[in-house]
Amino acid sequence: MSLLEIRNLKKTFKDMTAVNGLNLSIDAGEVHGILGPNGAGKSTTINCLLGLLPIDAGTVEFENGITIRKWSKNIGYVPQDLAIYPDLTAEENIRFFCSLYGFKGAELQERTQKALDFVGLMEVRDKKSEEFSGGMKRRLNLACGVVHSPKLVIMDEPTVGIDPQSRNRILENVKALNDEGTTILYTTHYMPEVESICNRITVIDHGQVITSGSKADIMNLMGKDVELFIEFAENEGDLDGFLTQVDNMDEVHQLIKEEWICRIRHSESSVLIDKMIPLASKYQLSIRNITKQEPSLEEIFLSLTGKELRDQEGGV
Repeated sequence: MSLLEIRNLKKTFKDMTAVNGLNLSIDAGEVHGILGPNGAGKSTTINCLLGLLPIDAGTVEFENGITIRKWSKNIGYVPQDLAIYPDLTAEENIRFFCSLYGFKGAELQERTQKALDFVGLMEVRDKKSEEFSGGMKRRLNLACGVVHSPKLVIMDEPTVGIDPQSRNRILENVKALNDEGTTILYTTHYMPEVESICNRITVIDHGQVITSGSKADIMNLMGKDVELFIEFAENEGDLDGFLTQVDNMDEVHQLIKEEWICRIRHSESSVLIDKMIPLASKYQLSIRNITKQEPSLEEIFLSLTGKELRDQEGGV
């Protein structure tokens, strides 16, 4: 069932169109990753669906066609820019944000304590957040965004600039929230994060959806190619003869030689490891190592959005 539907969304700033007819559907219970280079329209899209920016055209509707004005209490927002008060303690920060949703008394206290424990800050609950490390601030930022148990949590670069331990804790938190039924909309530049936690992925560029689907769906855009890495013992056999025969195979799409290592991009259904071993033997080559690798999500992202730099302050 769809939890969020964005249809033909458009937002323009003076002469710049930040979002240009964007369509996106988020299903209930999924972790949906949003990828895009700087200036792609990610932040503007998020601000529009949160009601922080007026839209020029299109619609943003939540479950059963409800608008943001009536559904906002069901959203938790974890922004890239920290939304915590440095002169308040961790507990005071969380209690304050929880109280904005009308919680009081024992329930307010219970939710605050649960959020502190959830992000691993219980032992430092009485410390001011200005004393925290970057990773601790990010975890507190997350706790403030989810303390009211929202149906949908929007996370904008939640792990930027933090230590590996805090990043791992936040990713575990995301999985735990999703296991409880929370829908997550997750934007990041860290491709391994998207691969490890997201059920579906949407790539946005120039204010439009370039592609959307599971990782397998998006992998299919690169065809069925995989890359085979073969390392040979040095100064043995006829490597040139081997490479010439491999290069003449119809199923081989690219062949790169690097000293005594060759990289073969080929069709997964055709050229397999067991075909290379007898061929290497024919040319008296000793194989030290063979590995097979599918295209990474980063390769796919660059192929869809290009490799040129997108230097843009603040982002849109």
